[in-house]
Amino acid sequence: MRILLIEDDSEAAAYMVKGLREAGHVIDHAATGTDGLFLATSERWDAMIIDRMLPGLDGLAIIQAIRAAGNTTPVLVLSALGKVDDRVRGLKAGGDDYLVKPYAFAELLARIEALSRRVSAVQPETRLKVEDLEMDLLARSVTRGGHVVDLQPREFRLLEYLMRHAGQVVTRTMLLENVWEYHFDPQTNLIDVHISRLRQKVDKDFDPPLIQTVRGAGYTLRAAR
Repeated sequence: MRILLIEDDSEAAAYMVKGLREAGHVIDHAATGTDGLFLATSERWDAMIIDRMLPGLDGLAIIQAIRAAGNTTPVLVLSALGKVDDRVRGLKAGGDDYLVKPYAFAELLARIEALSRRVSAVQPETRLKVEDLEMDLLARSVTRGGHVVDLQPREFRLLEYLMRHAGQVVTRTMLLENVWEYHFDPQTNLIDVHISRLRQKVDKDFDPPLIQTVRGAGYTLRAAR
């Protein structure tokens, strides 16, 4: 996940940033309410962790501002104020969860990941993006570098599967089962033909090439290193 942390306590912030990065997340940190609001409204985030008491602008004011702008990014509120009225105020301001200080990092991590899962379940993914390759799942359209890529239905399904597993190796068996719904190997060059056609449309006139062959394993979609 891409997470924005707004926390003025430098020691607490460093601890959270380190732990969240070790858990595989991408973190940006703002130390004031003003800087936090700017980042919250100028970029897209999967989740935000916002301290309630901040210099420049109160954490609840930040949440109210982003909610007024239609931003539905899940927010975990951090605060030393732990009374029932305080927690209710934080949730009514637009927070999705409220964690009282001091807290265990394991609980913070579990709560932020639970918020992300909850949102993913409610809002199905409608767009996929890898480098400059973009897929609109509702319009059933694909562009690369802003140019429309015309795909046949099977090519679209193949590319969608590769994009959903970008950076991972997908085997021939995985492709047969999930793209063609074959639960046996037809012993043909079916996959090779479709991968070749897809490369002609997605990679031939663009840089860098994205569809990579992993010898002896399968394929992966990522920029060549």
